[in-house]
Amino acid sequence: MSDCRRSRAVGCVALAPILLCALAACSGFGSWTQLGGKQSCNDDSAACIAERGALLRTMLGDKTRSWVREPASAESYASGVRMFAFKGRKRELTCEELAIGRKEADAAPAVLRGEGAKGISPAQVSRGVMLAAEVSRELQNEIKRRCGA
Repeated sequence: MSDCRRSRAVGCVALAPILLCALAACSGFGSWTQLGGKQSCNDDSAACIAERGALLRTMLGDKTRSWVREPASAESYASGVRMFAFKGRKRELTCEELAIGRKEADAAPAVLRGEGAKGISPAQVSRGVMLAAEVSRELQNEIKRRCGA
């Protein structure tokens, strides 16, 4: 492989997590709960995309995974950040944390469609529901694989 191609490939691999964050944010998800503090960035501006990406990186980098037990809001489900964090850390979560994540993913659709979801667009609800279903399936598979349940 030429030096140019190799450096491009390395650059792409290094940028993959950032691009994943940007793609998730660009999909129209709204505000979120940031480790106990509510965020109000509801658009796809560069600043909001960067904030959501930073939050996801913070959650993924949290060795204690304290965010797993933090309460979640409709906005946090609509943003997708929590679900992406569960998805990204599923192999490192304990069986108890996997069960918490699955329960949360299963509850997300009702929360997104409920009274507390005012200001969340129908498209955000739809994307949040689909992501929650995907994460629930993945977490259940991980529970079966590792936890014998």
